[in-house]
Amino acid sequence: MRAVNVDTIDLEGALARLGHTEFRPGQREAIETIIERRRLLLIAPTGGGKSLTFQLPAIVLGGTTVVISPLVSLMNDQVAALGERGVSATFLAATLSGDEVRKRMSALARGEFALAYVAPERLAFPGFRNLVRDLDCPLLAIDEAHCISEWGHDFRPDYLQIGDLVSDLHEARVLACTATATPVVRDEIIARLGLPSDTPQLIRGFARPNLGLRVRDTRSAAECARVVDGALKESIGSPGGGRGTAIVYAPTRKQTEEECERLRDAGWRAAAYHAGLDGTTRTVAQGKFRDGTLDVIVATNAFGMGIDRSDVRAVIHLAPPGSIEAYYQEVGRAGRDGEPAIGVLCTSPADLPLRRRLLEMPNDNAPLDPARVQHKWALFLELMRWAEGGTCRHDAILRYFGDEAETLAGCGRCDACTALDDPVSEDAETIATTVRKALSAVARMHGRFGLQAAVKLLAGAKDPRLERSGLQETRTFGALRDRSEDWLLRLLRRCVTAGWVDFTAGDRPVVLLTPAGKSVLFAQGPVRFLLPSDAPPASSSPRSSSPRAKRAPAPELDPEDASMFEALRARRLELAREERVPPYVIASDRTLRELAEVRPRTLGQLDGIYGIGPAKAAKYGETLLDVLRKNT
Repeated sequence: MRAVNVDTIDLEGALARLGHTEFRPGQREAIETIIERRRLLLIAPTGGGKSLTFQLPAIVLGGTTVVISPLVSLMNDQVAALGERGVSATFLAATLSGDEVRKRMSALARGEFALAYVAPERLAFPGFRNLVRDLDCPLLAIDEAHCISEWGHDFRPDYLQIGDLVSDLHEARVLACTATATPVVRDEIIARLGLPSDTPQLIRGFARPNLGLRVRDTRSAAECARVVDGALKESIGSPGGGRGTAIVYAPTRKQTEEECERLRDAGWRAAAYHAGLDGTTRTVAQGKFRDGTLDVIVATNAFGMGIDRSDVRAVIHLAPPGSIEAYYQEVGRAGRDGEPAIGVLCTSPADLPLRRRLLEMPNDNAPLDPARVQHKWALFLELMRWAEGGTCRHDAILRYFGDEAETLAGCGRCDACTALDDPVSEDAETIATTVRKALSAVARMHGRFGLQAAVKLLAGAKDPRLERSGLQETRTFGALRDRSEDWLLRLLRRCVTAGWVDFTAGDRPVVLLTPAGKSVLFAQGPVRFLLPSDAPPASSSPRSSSPRAKRAPAPELDPEDASMFEALRARRLELAREERVPPYVIASDRTLRELAEVRPRTLGQLDGIYGIGPAKAAKYGETLLDVLRKNT
C-alpha cells in the first residue's frame, strides 16, 4: 500500500497542468480526503467538476488510475483533453474494434497510461479483470455511481460487478462520484461497493440560485408549444442571436421529432436526438450542439450525460421525467457558467395515469417486480409533489438530497418565490372537510372512472357518465360547486401525491381510494394538507418585478433529531448488509426521519409511523427502537 502525505504533494502544480487556475468549492477537500482517507463518496451536481477529483490524484499518485464510466462520449472527450495537456490516458468501450481494444490493453499492461477509462460492461471479460489485478492502481474511481443502486432512477446491471473489482483492488483508493443520490441511494452505493460504513460522504454544490425553476400546468399541445416558445424567446432571444443554446426534453421519440420540426418551421436552428436515430445522425447533432451551430436540441433523456457546454440558457421539459433525481440532473445542464438560466417543466392531467401505465408495462416479456414498480411510482410521486409547489423549489430539492446546509431560504428566482401573492391559508377543519369531500367523490367512482369524472361530480357538472351511473343523485354531486374545475383537478392530483388516491393498471387507468385514503375519508387518519391556491397556474415567464413571496420554509430536523436520523441510517445500512438487500427495503428516509422526530419507545407506538406495518414492526422494530433508546 503506497503511503502518501498530502502535505508533500504539489496540488496547485497538478491543477495548473490540467489547465485550471483555482479549485472550485469542495474540490480540494474531496481530493485531500481521497488521498489521505482512501475512501470517498462524492455527491456534486452535473457540471460541478467531479472529473478533477480523480484526474488530479491520478497525476500525483503515479501508476494507473482506473475510471469506470458509462459515458463513452465523455471518455473520448476527456482522454483527448488530457492528451493535449501531456497526460497519457486511454479508454476501453464497445465502440472500439477488437484489434484496437487488444492494442490498448497491451499498452495498459505495460503501464503506459496514467488514467484508463473503462465502460462497466468491460468488467464481464475475464481477460480484462486479470489485467487489472496486475496493475499498479492507486485509485479506482466510479463515475455515475448511482447506477449501482437498484432503487435509484438509472440502475445499470453492469454496475453490480464493480463491488468485485473493488475487492480485487483491495489496496487501491476508491472514489464513488454521482450527481444524484438521496441518503437511501448513498447507503446502497456504499453497501454494494463493499466500502466501510464510515466512508466519508461529501455533498457539495447542489444550490443553483442562478437557475429559475418553473412548472407550467398545460392542457393541450398548443398550450405546451406556447410555453416552449415563450421560454426560448426569454432565454435565447431569436434564432442565431448568439445568446447561448437551449435543450428541450421530450418524453418519446415521436414527440422529439415533431417538436424539432415545429421549431425548425419557426426559424430555429434545431436538431433531434434520440436512441432510435443512427449513430452518425446522433454524432452530428451532438457535434453541432457542442460547436454552437444549433439554437435548440430536442431530445429524449438519451442526450446530455457528459455534455460539457456552459452557456445552456434554458432546459425545457415537455413532460415530467421519472424522478426528482432525473429532473435535477437534466435541468442542471442549464446555466453552468453561473449566469441566469431557466428550467421549465410542463405538466398535464394525463401525467399520473400515463406514468402508472408505463410502469406497469412488461419489459422484454420479463415478469414485473411489484416492489420495483411501486418504488418507481413513489419516485415519480415525489417529483409531482415537488411540481405542486408551495415553497421555494430550490430549497425543496436541496432538502430532498440531504443538502440542507446549502438551503437558500428562498432562491428569489423560481415561480414559487416570485409569486405575486401568498396562498390564502385555510383553517384545519376547512381543509379536512374539503379533502373528505374530494375523497368521497373518488370512492363513489367504484373503480369505474378517472379523475375527470370525479371533478365533474364535485363541481355538479353535467356528464353522461354521471347520469348513466346515477351519481347525479348522490350527496357528493356539487359538493364543491363553488370551486372551479381546474382547482378541483389540482386538489385531486394533490390527493394522489399524498397517497390517498391511486390508479389501476391497464390502458384506461381509473381512480380508487388507497387504505390511507379510506382512513382519511372516515376521519380515522390525520389530514396534513395544503389546499391549492385560488390563483391560476403560474406563467412560464413570471414577472421579474413581482416581490418575493414570504413563505415559511418546510420543517427541518433540529440538530438532535438530525443526529438520531444519522444513527438510524447507520443501523439501516448494517441491516441491509446483513440481509443483502437495498437499504430501502429496510426503511425509507421518510420513515427514519419520522422515527427521529416522534421517538417511539415500544412496538405498539410504531403503529402509525409512516412505512412501518405489522410485518416490518415484527422484523425490524426492536432493532430500530434499540437505536432510539441508546441515542436518547
